[in-house]
Amino acid sequence: MKTSKSFLLILSILFTLVSCSTTLNFLNSSVVPAAKGAVKISKDDNSNYAIHVKITNLAEPERLQPKKELYVVWLVTKNKVTKNIGRLNSSSGFFSSELEGELNTVSSFKPDYLFVTAENSADIQYPVGTVVLTTKTN
Repeated sequence: MKTSKSFLLILSILFTLVSCSTTLNFLNSSVVPAAKGAVKISKDDNSNYAIHVKITNLAEPERLQPKKELYVVWLVTKNKVTKNIGRLNSSSGFFSSELEGELNTVSSFKPDYLFVTAENSADIQYPVGTVVLTTKTN
């Protein structure tokens, strides 16, 4: 009896932890067709949104047309406010030439969807480059 109660308690705690986060997948891209990725969003103890972006099979931004320097991740709220949440940190693996990108950040804004652009600077206020990936479905 105690074992089943403990199991149910652990199961309910795990369910609560898992249900507090949302995962958004990036859609297929015509700009970087091999790229795949997802965004995990969870609310932290301060009522902010912890955002973890992970993308694989990226193209080097210098290989895009036109050439760019880096990738920037943008958050869009339900009210259509667009915020630069940071540069996608990209690197290739030790055993692979596959380019991966990752960003971990916190925002007070609740994301409706996210997108990634290829840019020449990370400190821009509005996207000017090509949209490479998006989680928005029409």
